Amino acid sequence: MQRERRTLAGLVAKTERAELLRVLKNAQRLLAPVEVLNPFAPALTFPSGRTRNRRDHEKYLTLIDSIALLHQHQRARGRHEAGGAAGKTIEYVQVTLDDIALANELAPEVLGRSLDELPPQTRRLLDHIRALVRSRTESTSAKLAATFSRRELREACGWSLTQVRVHLERLVELEYIELRHGRLGSSFVYELMADPEAPEAVAHIGLIDVEQLRKKYEYGRKVAGQTGTVAVGGETRPSPSKTPSSEGETAA
Repeated sequence: MQRERRTLAGLVAKTERAELLRVLKNAQRLLAPVEVLNPFAPALTFPSGRTRNRRDHEKYLTLIDSIALLHQHQRARGRHEAGGAAGKTIEYVQVTLDDIALANELAPEVLGRSLDELPPQTRRLLDHIRALVRSRTESTSAKLAATFSRRELREACGWSLTQVRVHLERLVELEYIELRHGRLGSSFVYELMADPEAPEAVAHIGLIDVEQLRKKYEYGRKVAGQTGTVAVGGETRPSPSKTPSSEGETAA
């Protein structure tokens, strides 16, 4: 790459990169400093088993805020009179369920490794197991396809016996797979306990399925009727879908 930068192609790429950076900087200058309101925040889920999850949780919420902030020119802004002696007005853009869906799609890439209960190598072996089971599903029954031996797995992933054994034991302990055979005189046969076709990018880091939120808030809006409020966690809150009035004010 260092040599490539000295060629004509490298000089062209350098010029194009400078132009892209100029456009991105100008786009950032269009963003105004405005608050972000997330009415869905109380319903979100996140793992809390480790101390570092507190820091990662804030990163996840900030990721959602950033997506909403980038769309500030595509949405109406809400305003709320804070009251008090100062009489300040809070101006904000509101998070949508599509913002949360996009954040959930990005989170496994930016937070997945730190949130995953499996070490990277163990997660990689689990991916090999899922691929092995998927490749056998078409030619045999689902029950038989989900079983595999150590030898079959070694041949599929190209790992050594020691590597496979160590990570298989961890997967058994965490109940991702089950040992079906392995007594004296019989070979080790394991069974995958998860659906090999199911997407697990979001599930394994504990984020809520956005479709659940859609159903919850759609139901809340129907129950609320003309009042424009929904019940969340035992208290009444403004409906997330409420449109700002002509005077530019919405409930905070």
